[in-house]
Amino acid sequence: MLLALDTATRTASLALYELEEDRLLAEETWLAHRRQTQDLLPTAQRILERQGVGPEQVTALAVTTGPGSFTGVRIAISVAKGMALGLASGPRLLGLPTLSVTAAPWLRVAITCDPPPLVVAFIQAGRGRYNWATFSPADLLHRPGAEEHRAGPLPDFVRALEATQQPLWLVGEEDPALAQAVRALPQVTLLDGALSWRRGGHLAWLAARHFAAGHRDSLDSLRPLYLNTL
Repeated sequence: MLLALDTATRTASLALYELEEDRLLAEETWLAHRRQTQDLLPTAQRILERQGVGPEQVTALAVTTGPGSFTGVRIAISVAKGMALGLASGPRLLGLPTLSVTAAPWLRVAITCDPPPLVVAFIQAGRGRYNWATFSPADLLHRPGAEEHRAGPLPDFVRALEATQQPLWLVGEEDPALAQAVRALPQVTLLDGALSWRRGGHLAWLAARHFAAGHRDSLDSLRPLYLNTL
């Protein structure tokens, strides 16, 4: 049984996933704002109880590592590490970049297109700035490092999109300013933001594929992914 935790931004999400059956059992997503610390563990307990799952049945944990808010990213990672230490089963651990999870549901569709577009996932980083990263549908399991992420204000983001001539799917939470800025770019398709929230179900689904491929992290290697936003 896999428990997935995401508190990287004000949109928090948890999911319970049956690895053997490759099936989502339960998911809860909410606007936590700055209440991730108060909400996370009670929500996890509630999900487990509703599904009749005991903590001893949790054999894997997945968490978003960033980018995101400084505190939010650390909350889920700290809880995942604490749970890993407390569970007798010694669960497998995995950290995935926030934008990998944002891109994942769209990559599953993009691979069926001819030609397949690149997927550019983004989040708002505050003060009019953005974090973004580009993903190829041919490499669903790619975990970009900090050097493969980009950060900057809206004009920098738009210029980066303009520099790529091949089709781009732009995915992330709804942003009217960005939607207006990319309207004149023929190679860019801004997709519905509702599916691009970093829902725990997407995190769990993607983590299940990583675990099947033999990927995992240790307590020491599971760390936040922070970007230089200067």
